[in-house]
Amino acid sequence: MYKSLLFLLLALALGSCGGESKVSVEDLIAGGTLEEIKEKQQELNAEQRAISASLRQLDSVIHSKEQQRNIPLVSTLELKISEFEHYLDLQGNVQTKQNILLYPEMAGTLIKVYVTDGQAVRKGQVLAKIDDGGMASGLEQLRTQAALAKTTYERQNRLWEQNIGSEIQYLQTKTNYEATLQAVQQAEAQLSKSTIRAPFSGIVDDVMVDEGSTVNPAGGMPIIRLVNLTDMYVEVDVPESYLREVTPGKRVELFIPVLGDSMITEVRQTGNFINPANRTFKVEVSVPNTNGQIKPNLTVRVRINDYTNPEALLVPPGIISENSEGQQYVYVATEIGADQIGKAEKRVITTGLSQKDQIEVLSGVQSGEQLILEGARRVREGQKIEIIEQI
Repeated sequence: MYKSLLFLLLALALGSCGGESKVSVEDLIAGGTLEEIKEKQQELNAEQRAISASLRQLDSVIHSKEQQRNIPLVSTLELKISEFEHYLDLQGNVQTKQNILLYPEMAGTLIKVYVTDGQAVRKGQVLAKIDDGGMASGLEQLRTQAALAKTTYERQNRLWEQNIGSEIQYLQTKTNYEATLQAVQQAEAQLSKSTIRAPFSGIVDDVMVDEGSTVNPAGGMPIIRLVNLTDMYVEVDVPESYLREVTPGKRVELFIPVLGDSMITEVRQTGNFINPANRTFKVEVSVPNTNGQIKPNLTVRVRINDYTNPEALLVPPGIISENSEGQQYVYVATEIGADQIGKAEKRVITTGLSQKDQIEVLSGVQSGEQLILEGARRVREGQKIEIIEQI
């Protein structure tokens, strides 16, 4: 391009002189005087200086145009304040505090089982019956004796109030009545061990002993497993470094891979003991189980919200660079004109926590500034840039 302009200028300069300039030079060489030759030389030198000045101007314009044409093309992101939530990813297991095995409290024959596997029962309902070996008959006899002792005591008491009879008689009837009552209570307590009742409302998960089998507390053989699936929770081990951040009431996201189900819940309890083996503490997370599909010991992915900033500046981590001193920095577009030409300004930043494709910037940039995204790796401090897209 430069050579083309040079030839054009020379052609114009020569054309302005015409053929007369060429003839005059030849004539002067052939027979002109020294003064005429020097005059012609001065004229040509003046034309040469004018052409050189024009060439210098063209060089300056061409250099400026070429620089403008080669400036990096970038896209920018306007920084805005938004809410930032960070989650701690862990794994836990579903548990229930109401998952127990019911053992016999007395030895005997299991004469009746009133429930089957999968049956829903209410608290206090009779589940099974063990042969009491005649204890019920003995209890009835004690109750009869207690009734007689009560009548005797009441009559003796009325006489004693009227100052009739001796104090010894009164005390004997009273003591006999109280002893008989205690014997009845003990017999009732012993007899109640022959009846297995539900300690809470739930579902009979497994009946482990058949009717007619002999059961014995010393044998360690359970009779029924009873489970309540309405009060479920996830137990998870949390590193001790999150002791201040993970507290009751914190938002939790649960995902159960086996069921493909997810839910939002919260931390209901945190442990007060640090396990010295792995430096963690226990956390319980409530689990709604309205449809009854969640079972004990299911593996669950747990995401606990340990940090929230309602006024955060977030940037993509891919545009953050680091210098030799370990400082992180980004480029911001400044001095943006109407033609979308601006300047790249380097900013050293301080970052916080990251979550997925966002990282929190604590200092170095402000809301409303244009952060360079595409092309950020190609620009330099103070370099001109052209913005082709603003997000």
